[in-house]
Amino acid sequence: MNATTSIRIHHLTRVEGHGSVDIQIRDGTVERCQWQVVEAPRFFEAMLRGRKWFEVAHVTSRICGICSIGHTLASLKATEAAMGIRVSAQVVDLRKLLLHAENVQSHVLHLGYLVLPDLFKVPSVISLAATHTEQVLLAIRIHRLANEMSELIGGRTTHPQSAVVGGFARWPARADLANLRSRLEAALPEGIALAQFIREHSANVPAFERETEYIALSDPNEYALYDGRIASTDGGTFPVDQYRQVCNEYCVPQSTAKFARHRRDSYMVGALARVNLNHHHLGPAARKVAEMFGLRPVSHSPFMNNAAQAVELVHSLEDAIRRIDDLLTHDFKPEKASFAIAAGRAAGAVEVPRGILFHEYEYNKSGECVWANCVIPTNQNHANIQKDMEALVGRFKDRPGDEIEFMVEMLVRAYDPCISCSTH
Repeated sequence: MNATTSIRIHHLTRVEGHGSVDIQIRDGTVERCQWQVVEAPRFFEAMLRGRKWFEVAHVTSRICGICSIGHTLASLKATEAAMGIRVSAQVVDLRKLLLHAENVQSHVLHLGYLVLPDLFKVPSVISLAATHTEQVLLAIRIHRLANEMSELIGGRTTHPQSAVVGGFARWPARADLANLRSRLEAALPEGIALAQFIREHSANVPAFERETEYIALSDPNEYALYDGRIASTDGGTFPVDQYRQVCNEYCVPQSTAKFARHRRDSYMVGALARVNLNHHHLGPAARKVAEMFGLRPVSHSPFMNNAAQAVELVHSLEDAIRRIDDLLTHDFKPEKASFAIAAGRAAGAVEVPRGILFHEYEYNKSGECVWANCVIPTNQNHANIQKDMEALVGRFKDRPGDEIEFMVEMLVRAYDPCISCSTH
């Protein structure tokens, strides 16, 4: 008798946006296996044409409600590079603090509310609030701190207003930074405890690896989030303005979002890519968390992206403490940006929670944007999700359908995709 397994997941849950899965296995042969993006396309690049230089970052921050800080900073960097604007060291430090706030904000949201239910095989975090109340409250406390850190430095929790071309429109007070430092110091052991809790309950994570290329920013002096060159685990580095030679975008029939490839059929960006390329720059506490998970470069398990997020959560907490110390030790004080508007074209890049993000703009001499391009991290991950799904289903095709469905859902969620943001 013929045996057929059909899996149709219409709008995968516990991810941002709408993505679907279509799998059919007949008589031990995988006939169809597709990761489908079904969001309506959005046209942010078109919205930017004709906008003034001071408007662009505020528009692009609306691409994503989770990575709005990263979009703001990538936008500011692209505008500043296009016009030859240089910013001070303390502006860079504050922007790095702002990125750390977003990293903690996003990683704890994903790990605490979206990944933990998979580890316990429950439908949502609501179930865990009753059975593991303290751990859920711990995640909420860290999340709240990251929100308030974003508000202190960025002006509000999401879609920041304070970070502007050339610097900041509003500066945090020294006393507020000192208070934030104390709170971060208290949160560091809680971040480690959350990572330990996730590690202790990871028995349901499938044993699966597929070799692929990993791409992230890399810097010789630090764990690269704000600055660096584009680096690949397959070798070589590239300046940011050559990003289109790396992320070669293309269209596929089942997706309203573009896919991307570099040297192979696909590559991965995000926390795992960053740890694979920058492990030696992790802080001491973060390195211990990586050891706890057995996370060493180069890891080829997409499920280890969640372990890498836990590692980065701890790294962002401890590096934020160090950066505040640097700011307060030196003569930290508000400064007024001074620059001239000029025509130009350039790209900017930062690492957001889901991976490397590129913005590129062209301005005329009046400071109006005449051309724009944004390449979103999840865009760059779609092809790798597809290839991982094909390999995973091919390896476990003889398992019952409900087991395959669970593993596929876990796989997609491991990437923490921002699906609607990728349909740019």
